Amino acid sequence: MSFAQWNKAEKSDKKDKKENKKSGKKIEILNADDFIVDENKGKDVKRLIGNVQIKHDGAIMYCDSALVFGKSNNMNAYGRVRINKPGEMNIYGDKLFYDGNSGMAQVRNNVRLVDDGGTLTTDFFDYNIETGFGKYYNGGKIVQKSTVLTSSTGYYYSNTRDYYFLGNVTMVNEDYNMKCDSLQYNTGTEMVFFHGPTRITSDSSLIYCEAGWYNTKTDKSMFKKKAYMEKDKQIVRADSLSYDKNTKIGIGYHNVTMDDAEEKMSLRAHRVIFYEKTDVSVLTDSAVFIKYFDNDTIYLHADTLKSFLDSSKSRIMRAFYNVKMYKSDFQAMCDSLIYVEKDSVINLYSNPVLWSNDNQMTADSIQIHTANNELSYFDMNINAMIISEEDTIGYNQIKGKNIKGYFNKGDLSRISVLGGGETIYYPKDDDAIIGLNNIKCSDMMIYVINKEFKRIAFFKSPVALLTPLKDVKTEMKTLQNFKWYGNNQPISKDDIFRR
Repeated sequence: MSFAQWNKAEKSDKKDKKENKKSGKKIEILNADDFIVDENKGKDVKRLIGNVQIKHDGAIMYCDSALVFGKSNNMNAYGRVRINKPGEMNIYGDKLFYDGNSGMAQVRNNVRLVDDGGTLTTDFFDYNIETGFGKYYNGGKIVQKSTVLTSSTGYYYSNTRDYYFLGNVTMVNEDYNMKCDSLQYNTGTEMVFFHGPTRITSDSSLIYCEAGWYNTKTDKSMFKKKAYMEKDKQIVRADSLSYDKNTKIGIGYHNVTMDDAEEKMSLRAHRVIFYEKTDVSVLTDSAVFIKYFDNDTIYLHADTLKSFLDSSKSRIMRAFYNVKMYKSDFQAMCDSLIYVEKDSVINLYSNPVLWSNDNQMTADSIQIHTANNELSYFDMNINAMIISEEDTIGYNQIKGKNIKGYFNKGDLSRISVLGGGETIYYPKDDDAIIGLNNIKCSDMMIYVINKEFKRIAFFKSPVALLTPLKDVKTEMKTLQNFKWYGNNQPISKDDIFRR
């Protein structure tokens, strides 16, 4: 019987047609080189052989041979199976079991789903032609350009071109490997959304998060929920992290911490921008620099912190505006600060103030030198002044063009004044204050014991005036440009945020 004769007889089979109307759209046979009515399987069973083409619900199915069950409106197809839904995709496989009533196609063995976004391969794929929903299980792989994605189970929506991958999900390309619990991928937008514990590794870094997305077109990404990144012995944590692969710029948002175990330092803020090409980090919004020593810690806050490496790969920290610093043996504030890791030197500029025990130190600029985790000495340059409060009666003061102070076990022990030296202090006799001493001298050396001036050496024509306490007038109690900042001194690590 020819295909045309069979097709004519098929159309006249009113009973089958009536049954198919009850159950769903009728499977339509478009072509076959030959067909056989297999009465052993039933009068409604047709065997199609060679160049088989079958149409149903807008999809065309191809195969080498098929069994069509007219009454139940089902079909089994074998050999070089292909399902084509114009404008959407092609599905290839070795076997097809199709239910025309539900539109469900079960494709088995060497399955490939191809759309213009990529190719899925698996051995078990179920696809509903009517709804455009597909599922694979027992493992599957999708390849798009240089990206390969695999998982135990996957779901496909042809209408939106979304894939959902579940169980042992991995995504590999030339730049990184990703492993996660579940992942959503759109072949049109090439957007990847990952959910649950996710690890992204490359040659130089590790990223972990529990939610986020990656745009494979623009190479931009966002990582959220317990997000952190490890690179070169540094760990960055934040509520969320964004990264642009093209510019090599990353941004951390809220509760950001950048820890470096090798350098024993930590940076914290609510917003951090890090420039990977130059290894520069800029911190704003509650920015804090923390430097850990064996027995102590420096805490430094500013409106903006900038961390970078110099040519010798030594860390340099710059702080701008409303800078405050706390360490147990000294504190400071200024509007501009530079810390050089290699030299352990802290440079204070723009109205700097340094406190050590009961001493307040000010100048146009101050350099703090540390050694063995303690203050070693400081340099105060131009308009330098040291002030300490003498109970409630007044203030001991030292003034000079430049002042250098030396510390012994954290206590100020010796002060060298170079140029324009002047001091007023309250000398004592048997712990009783006897008056106010005012001395002017170009250079001087002051020795401090138990936080008190005990001995002063004067050089180059000193002029001294001791005024009895009862004769001391208010205008005599302060040197020119005297200013007391005691209320601004941070008294704890949390106090560095106080304005």
